Amino acid sequence: MGPDLTSKRWIVAKGILFALLAALSGALIVWVDFPTLHRALLLGICVWAACRFYYFLFHVLHAYVDPTLPSAGVMDLVKHLIKKWRG
Repeated sequence: MGPDLTSKRWIVAKGILFALLAALSGALIVWVDFPTLHRALLLGICVWAACRFYYFLFHVLHAYVDPTLPSAGVMDLVKHLIKKWRG
């Protein structure tokens, strides 16, 4: 694994590329196979809910529930919770 990304410009560029990838893949899911407004709405709700859950995992839990929770990624959080649960 390489070094951490530290350039603010590249971090922003990476975020923009993720947003473009999400928009393009969402559009392709909705419009290529069987285009309906209903499908677009369901996909939008799915993406919105997934984003809110991610925010919950890495901000809400850390800020309001347990400041010792790691925020390096989902797997680190799961490992931490398993260790805490086992005692």
